[in-house]
Amino acid sequence: MDKAKRLKALHEKWLSECTCGLKKTATQGVPGHGNADATIIFIGEAPGAKEDAGGKPFVGAAGKFLDEMLASIKMKREDIYITNLVKYRPPENRDPTPKEISECSLWLKEEVELIDPTLIITLGRYAMNNFFPEKKISESHGEIFTTESLGKVRYILPLYHPAAALYNGALRETLKKDFKKIPKILKKLEQNSKS
Repeated sequence: MDKAKRLKALHEKWLSECTCGLKKTATQGVPGHGNADATIIFIGEAPGAKEDAGGKPFVGAAGKFLDEMLASIKMKREDIYITNLVKYRPPENRDPTPKEISECSLWLKEEVELIDPTLIITLGRYAMNNFFPEKKISESHGEIFTTESLGKVRYILPLYHPAAALYNGALRETLKKDFKKIPKILKKLEQNSKS
């Protein structure tokens, strides 16, 4: 079975088995979406209203901004894979609780292990703090860190969340600058894995 089919089966399994309490209030689950052979996985926080309605991650204003930034490094949505810490929308778009994040954590781990990306990019402090609870996004954005919490050593690049950058002009410029680092980081990681 190819990776795309295995990924689809993984989502179907978790949509039925996930015990996340947010299932009760969300319209539907919002599994990750994109290229099963992607070298980059983006991890956000949680689905918003548009994602809850449409069943796909990052389809609202923040998603459009993300598409613009991908285009700035000559990439498209089809090149990457994108998902969230939690797969169900928290009521009123509140932040997900540690319990809710924990209830969806195995789903995320299995997504990452199946795709096996070269680079993981966390969007926003919640996604970053899931792997590095002690770090501050204002100090850590645009720098590479490693974690072994996803089955093996993984390279993680924390970035500001596109939604935050939409409302803050200074963050927008920072995010654009950090985004420009992605191709170089990817190239370096791919060279290191071959040597």
